[in-house]
Amino acid sequence: MARITLQVLDGADRGRVYEHMPTPVSIGREEGNTLQLNDERVSRFHLKIQEDQDKVVLTDLESTNGTKVNGEEVQLRILRFGDVITVGRSVLLYGSREQIAERLARLRGADSLSAGTIGPEEAAHSELAASLDFEVAWTDDPQARASLQTLHPPDLPDRLSPGQAAQLAELLEYLHIRIRGLLTAVTIEEGAEEVRLEARRWQGLLDLQGRLAKYLRDIGEPKEE
Repeated sequence: MARITLQVLDGADRGRVYEHMPTPVSIGREEGNTLQLNDERVSRFHLKIQEDQDKVVLTDLESTNGTKVNGEEVQLRILRFGDVITVGRSVLLYGSREQIAERLARLRGADSLSAGTIGPEEAAHSELAASLDFEVAWTDDPQARASLQTLHPPDLPDRLSPGQAAQLAELLEYLHIRIRGLLTAVTIEEGAEEVRLEARRWQGLLDLQGRLAKYLRDIGEPKEE
């Protein structure tokens, strides 16, 4: 029996993680579903995820507003770790951090093997040592790897005043909304391992990086009053 993990990226249940759920898993807004979403645009029984011949298969249960996987409308779809499932206003990420990291490591290992840059033993070792922080920071540029792969997500500051906490939440919410817009604009062809982003959205991503750079400079070099 397959066990699956789903993370809610967006929607009323944003931030919730449902771990190691045994299949089959049903998703909908009604009680009685394995995963009940607080989303009026989700059907009472919207979709099910089940195991079939060692594959995990998503089936849309003739929902009113449909189901998307990686931005594409689907009725039936084999799921792979890292796939993004959209139902109503809710966005779900399929797989745990470890499972997604292992898939990225396998893809990286296969690419390196085909290019002749690493051997099978090294590829196998890199899979076991994979972490999502490492994999999402991976780049072919050795100099960039040296800095990016030392990054770890920092803890939130504690002992904030209510005003500071509200201001930080407002900033993070702004970033979340901007990133959400970019994610919904990405297209992924079935079976492909690359994503496409419109030039306008790419400029939006660059603009977001520019704003973050300014925030960092303003924090590091506060203006004198």
